[in-house]
Amino acid sequence: MRSSLPPLSCLVAFEAAARRLNFAAAANDLNLTPSAISHQIAKLEEFLAVRLFERTARNVELTDAGENYLKRIGGALATISAATDNARKGVRNTLHVHATPSFASLWLMPRLKDFAEAHPGISLSLSSSVQHSDFSNGLVDIDIRYGTPNWPQLRVEAITEEKITPLASPEFIKRHGIQTPDDLLQVPLIQSTVSVVQWSQWFASRDIGNNPNVFAFKFDRAFMTLDAAVQGLGVALESTFIAEPQLHQKRLQPVFKSPTYSLPVRAHFLVCPTHHIQRHEVGNFIHWLRERVKTDKSM
Repeated sequence: MRSSLPPLSCLVAFEAAARRLNFAAAANDLNLTPSAISHQIAKLEEFLAVRLFERTARNVELTDAGENYLKRIGGALATISAATDNARKGVRNTLHVHATPSFASLWLMPRLKDFAEAHPGISLSLSSSVQHSDFSNGLVDIDIRYGTPNWPQLRVEAITEEKITPLASPEFIKRHGIQTPDDLLQVPLIQSTVSVVQWSQWFASRDIGNNPNVFAFKFDRAFMTLDAAVQGLGVALESTFIAEPQLHQKRLQPVFKSPTYSLPVRAHFLVCPTHHIQRHEVGNFIHWLRERVKTDKSM
């Protein structure tokens, strides 16, 4: 029976040529001759019965089929490469976690020592960006996402219920004499443009019809919003869950003590394909995160 897998040498040659769009450059990357690259790609096109490149006298361009094929196999080759590096270095039980920048820096990083002590046999790799992970490339085991969950065919679990409330430095609150929600209309406000709760929603929850049209500062990352509030630049509307380091160090505090001034949301989620749970590294990380959140809440 004919194998459904083409020779790895053909895939490597194709990826290099597709990335460089130049057979000579690809040959140089792989220490091969341009004719060898051309031969490997012709062999792959014959195997697939699909034309991957359009060749001209001066250059090459990917066909639509070539572009689609590159998207699918590029991640697979990267996974093979990473696994090979780990095997060479004797690394086992690796776990690849991707998270939003604010969650990674403000919540996860300060607790990684605890995870390492609880699971010394797991080698954790952490990456961070606002883009959601593409699980099809095999590079990420777990994605920690922020926003409104709409990720079909993936396992989605809310990390915790968060409280969104106005936060400011103690000095700022004292200096401006803030006592009621209406007072916030008279002081500088900081807007987090990506927050699931905006100032207009918070004011509406307090039956205040007037909303601020101008903000002292606008940021697209929670950690920048919180830093600005720590510096006394205004009042931030943020999650006490994410702001825990600043609250614990008393660099920030809720502007209003009553919990009625907070809006509850579920905004951070553990996301992964269902079959990833079968890996004990993934299961251990999820269990550790659940327990750590419970511990933090009880403190």
